[in-house]
Amino acid sequence: MSCCGCSKLEDGKAIVDHVMSKGKENQPPKVTHEITCQCGEVFTFGKLVTNCPKCKMTYAVTGCNSIDKSKIRPAGINYTGKACITNS
Repeated sequence: MSCCGCSKLEDGKAIVDHVMSKGKENQPPKVTHEITCQCGEVFTFGKLVTNCPKCKMTYAVTGCNSIDKSKIRPAGINYTGKACITNS
């Protein structure tokens, strides 16, 4: 469990907002995961905030939880929070 409180975040949008507020959306996770999007596309989750290359669903995880694939959450199609996501 994280001491910063981010491990309590469960909602994908809240996770994106938290990670982006720290300026860490382009940081790699502690472990690179292969994930299956809701659209069926399998892709490499290589940044803390990453979009599915097929449907553009935004997925996010906090740095503290990035070792655990089950903590990666969808946030919505092209969800950008308060800033623009530039990865695809």
